[in-house]
Amino acid sequence: MEKEKYKVLITDDERDIRELLGDFLEDKGFQFFLAENAFDALAIFKDNPDIDIVMSDIRMPGRSGLDLLGDIKQIDEDVVVIMISAVKDIESAISAMSKGAYDYVSKPFKLAEVGIIVDKAIDKRRLTLENREYQRELEKKVAERTEELKNALDELDTTYLMTLESLATALDMRDEETQGHSVRVLQYAMKLAELMGISDPDKLKTLEYGSLLHDIGKIGIPDSILRKPSELNEEEWEIMRTHPGAGYKILSNIKFLEEASKIVLHHHENFDGTGYPGELKEDEIPWAARIFAVADALDAMTSHRSYRDALSFEEAEKELKQCSGTRFDPEVISAFFSLSLKEWEQEGQKAFDKVSKYHSRNN
Repeated sequence: MEKEKYKVLITDDERDIRELLGDFLEDKGFQFFLAENAFDALAIFKDNPDIDIVMSDIRMPGRSGLDLLGDIKQIDEDVVVIMISAVKDIESAISAMSKGAYDYVSKPFKLAEVGIIVDKAIDKRRLTLENREYQRELEKKVAERTEELKNALDELDTTYLMTLESLATALDMRDEETQGHSVRVLQYAMKLAELMGISDPDKLKTLEYGSLLHDIGKIGIPDSILRKPSELNEEEWEIMRTHPGAGYKILSNIKFLEEASKIVLHHHENFDGTGYPGELKEDEIPWAARIFAVADALDAMTSHRSYRDALSFEEAEKELKQCSGTRFDPEVISAFFSLSLKEWEQEGQKAFDKVSKYHSRNN
């Protein structure tokens, strides 16, 4: 910044002194403003916030230069203030420096000394402005990099989700009767979480991933059991009950699926402790698994199986109510009943539409 672009405000109740300083600084290439008291000086400063240096007499009628110093520093703490003092006010001038003044000149002053002090003040001001600009640029770059990182993470999350959706759909397609099951229970589970006031993004992501992959352990279940057209016998059930543990082993060592793997492990636990594999009860069961259990049961009951017809949503509602406190967490059941059956059917239709879009994209 060239000198002629710097602005100096000179405040002194003695006209000769302020005009002398004004003429001197103008000859040095500065733009200057003159004020005869602290009130006028403050008004000028407010109208010209780009003033770089304020030179103010200490003793002035009505309001002192020390008062003006405080007012100006409240508006812009980086403005350089030079106090003008009589010999008897030297102690006040020195005290002013502890309150934010940069330096002082004493009357009667030598213009050459004033020039040296002003030049040093300009150097300080220049460095301050350069540092302020550097900080702005740094903050701008940090904001840009933060946004870029956020976009990259969002894109990564989207990629993760698309990959998991594809995997879940592939697993569902292994059993023709449960095609679209993972997407439907995801739709129901996320709606239940919303109704329960769960809004933490990390918690919702855990529920989303766990819902999609809850049956991944079935990859190790023989087709003769998984696709059996009739009800399973006890021996076959023993094998089927291994799928939560198998799924947990697959996912638990994957960092971003670590929490979701707990849903996979415990999605067949019952609220009263009669479920599997851990026979956990009540709050021992992870919160997300308790939500998922209701979503899973709703879809299982309202979906067709070779050994039974699908139940209506009305019949499913009765079953859920009856099993509140035994199979299901009463709090989750309460959230379920805060929505009408028609609205739950609409949630199921949304999931059906998603599955249909997926198949149309891949056929």
